[in-house]
Amino acid sequence: MRIKLLTMLLLIASFAVTAGTVTVNFNGLEDLGPDARYEGWIIVNNAPVSTGIFSVDAGGVPSETSFTVSDADADAAAAFILTIEPFPDADPAPASTHILAGDINGGSASVTVGHPAALGDDFTSSTGSFIMAVPSDTGEQGTYANGIWYLIPPNPDAGLSLPTLPAGWVYEGWVVDTGLGMPISTGTFTAVTGADSDGGGTTAGPGGTPPFPGQDFINPLRDLTAGHLAVISIEPVPDNSPMPFTMKPLASPIVDPGAGGVSQDMANNAAASNPTGQVSINGSGGGGGATSVPTLGFYGVLLLILVMFYLSRRHFITNK
Repeated sequence: MRIKLLTMLLLIASFAVTAGTVTVNFNGLEDLGPDARYEGWIIVNNAPVSTGIFSVDAGGVPSETSFTVSDADADAAAAFILTIEPFPDADPAPASTHILAGDINGGSASVTVGHPAALGDDFTSSTGSFIMAVPSDTGEQGTYANGIWYLIPPNPDAGLSLPTLPAGWVYEGWVVDTGLGMPISTGTFTAVTGADSDGGGTTAGPGGTPPFPGQDFINPLRDLTAGHLAVISIEPVPDNSPMPFTMKPLASPIVDPGAGGVSQDMANNAAASNPTGQVSINGSGGGGGATSVPTLGFYGVLLLILVMFYLSRRHFITNK
């Protein structure tokens, strides 16, 4: 009985595998709903290794904050990337929608949207302006207060100065009724010149609209100068929600400028809306910075062979 028990213990010890840990602490992530999840990745020898998926509740609290990876991967990890993935996800590779990333130094990483492996810009230098106008109104139903266009007259020139987004992201314009708390999309776009995804919008009149992001609200009429905000958000692709995503680099109240197409400048809101995070990578080596579960590995196998040889020899002599 003793021989069997000792054999079992040594066998378990000899095949034990060390484990590293990845601990995350994020701020500003939002609930992605039932059809998407966040997934962490460490970059090991230039290849992504998943650290696991998690969700975030309405209060911004992650479902998990600690994940297990192999000890070797933890020690060799050079960077951490957080992606937004479809759920369920049949593709084992990372999606193109990278939201946070950071280099690992001394077993930890500060992850930001501005890292080259994430969105590549923190949007704090982005600027925007718009005019109130209704170019699609041919029946004189509306006034300048019923339309918003991100352009600078009279040429016109682009009213937005925004960096080019990487794959997996688009910009989206919004007007938000502050009384009802209701955001209304004015269309998605990837370039600050050219029409956005819905042109003048479904509420526009029959006239033409300029080749810039914006929308007219003729049918039904909506007075944008009464209790409305203008917002530019950054949205994941595919989009997880009909509401604005957490990143809103530009946002300002819409005021009544009077007739004449006077531009209104937007405030930069990037620092207040960008998610951030800290990641700790723990392995047994110096890069991980913490001690992981020990293993006997090869030496355990060698010890098992010696003990088995000793016990079998002793059993042979005793029963000789």
